[in-house]
Amino acid sequence: MSDLQAPLRPKRKKGLVDFLVQFRWVFVIFFVLPFSALYYFLIYLGDVRSEMKSYKQRQKEHDENVKKVVKRLKQRNPKKDGLVCTARKPWIAVGMRNVDYKRARHYEVDLSAFRNILEIDKERMIARVEPLVNMGQITRVTVPMNLSLAVVAELDDLTVGGLINGYGIEGSSHIYGLFSDTVVAYEIVLADGRVVRATKDNEYSDLFYAIPWSQGTLGFLVAAEIKLIPVKEYMRLTYTPVVGNLQDLAQGYMDSFAPRDGDQDNPEKVPDFVEGMVYSPTEGVFMTGRYASKEEAKKKGNKINNVGWWFKPWFYQHAQTALKKGEFVEYIPTREYYHRHTRCLYWEGKLILPFGDQWWFRFLLGWLMPPKVSLLKATQGESIRNYYHEMHVIQDMLVPLYKVGDALEWVHHEMEIYPIWLCPHRLFKLPVKTMVYPEPGFEQQHRQGDTPYAQMFTDVGVYYAPGPVLRGEVFDGAEAVRKMEQWLIKNHSFQPQYAVSELNEKDFWRMFDADLYEHVRRKYGAVGTFMSVYYKSKKGRKTEKEVQEAEQAHLETAYAEAD
Repeated sequence: MSDLQAPLRPKRKKGLVDFLVQFRWVFVIFFVLPFSALYYFLIYLGDVRSEMKSYKQRQKEHDENVKKVVKRLKQRNPKKDGLVCTARKPWIAVGMRNVDYKRARHYEVDLSAFRNILEIDKERMIARVEPLVNMGQITRVTVPMNLSLAVVAELDDLTVGGLINGYGIEGSSHIYGLFSDTVVAYEIVLADGRVVRATKDNEYSDLFYAIPWSQGTLGFLVAAEIKLIPVKEYMRLTYTPVVGNLQDLAQGYMDSFAPRDGDQDNPEKVPDFVEGMVYSPTEGVFMTGRYASKEEAKKKGNKINNVGWWFKPWFYQHAQTALKKGEFVEYIPTREYYHRHTRCLYWEGKLILPFGDQWWFRFLLGWLMPPKVSLLKATQGESIRNYYHEMHVIQDMLVPLYKVGDALEWVHHEMEIYPIWLCPHRLFKLPVKTMVYPEPGFEQQHRQGDTPYAQMFTDVGVYYAPGPVLRGEVFDGAEAVRKMEQWLIKNHSFQPQYAVSELNEKDFWRMFDADLYEHVRRKYGAVGTFMSVYYKSKKGRKTEKEVQEAEQAHLETAYAEAD
């Protein structure tokens, strides 16, 4: 795409909802922020109370809670009760997708007690955790031990269950893959109440490979064993500015972590962490990090930046200064680096609180940040929620690395959203074909970033109000997302389903591969018990009749195959 000129659009008439959104910051400051701070504090106390218990006591409580889930499942009457889902309120989910499937009649199972770290096994280098353990909680325990999950998603509130059943990525994913790729074993409660441990090489290996991206529709995840890696106290971060057109920026981003000689597994050439931020069609900053010891960080002449302090500039704005002062290096405490985007929710905080990045606000009220996403969702109302779906974009485009420049040009032409977040990740060639998979024959192409066992992809993160909306012009958010989805399908790319999706069922299964997922659904009795992943992800209200008819069609197909 060579023509980057965005289409001309007519002006949009503003209404009451525009006014409510424009001045929503008043409600956020006086209600959402104080209640968020209280909520975070209470959660913290609960985490501390959990950490004070012995691993033996936590395991005992875990076993008791699993028995309650099994009992609840067995009490369900399939003829009278609806399909099974968790009892979690729809607004609690961090993702922006409406949890509309819970508006149909359903049978709730409470998983709210599953929020404990069950064990940190330093010998096996495994963390065994329950699904509601979040990233802030796990790093608070592991980093002081100089240990970490191999992939730590940036926002504190993201949970293990959501990152496994859905999608999770971080700046180390160019080495370790997506969050689910670092999981060694799952403990799953199946539809019939059986509790199984699935690994890649035991009798439940098909279930192991089918769980990621399944949105919890194959069974209830009640624990996971996740890979740990050794880390050091600091991250040595290099900020490198790149100027040019979008294809130039894409090449600069690729060169920051993917050696052109193909030596992708050489730790001397490949950094521990990578991310990029594209600030305009001609400017970007790419960051590469390597773990560093406390002794190295505190050597004379080295700069230490505690980015986690409440009064510090928001991280994306701090990184942007490299465009003026050139490449620079600094040392950031490891845990603060992991959660560098939490305070400002990447750059969404600028829309929520237009002056939230100002020094006086950061100094006086920055300690209250960030607002709890679940509280923002719970208090926005139907009209504001629909407004955000039309006038605001939160989407991730997972594209092959060699197509990043094309993706950036597409986003500019259709949405004009900046900044854009770039984060690479491996998509491994597995023994079975899962819902997301590399391009067939990629290993013969020898493209930059690829290895014989994994194709390099990139998350192109598009989060903000589109340029036309900021200029007061007409913008059809639903149509833009539909175009994006068609572009992704055409380019062997994927859309994480935490986001708003406009896909119909046919296109959903054009984007994702259904074979293993449907096989596992039938084999382990999920059909007729749990909603299918498409209907769980589908935008809009799901009627009970619609869901039942879809499930009945799957059941009839399964019976026909058995016959």
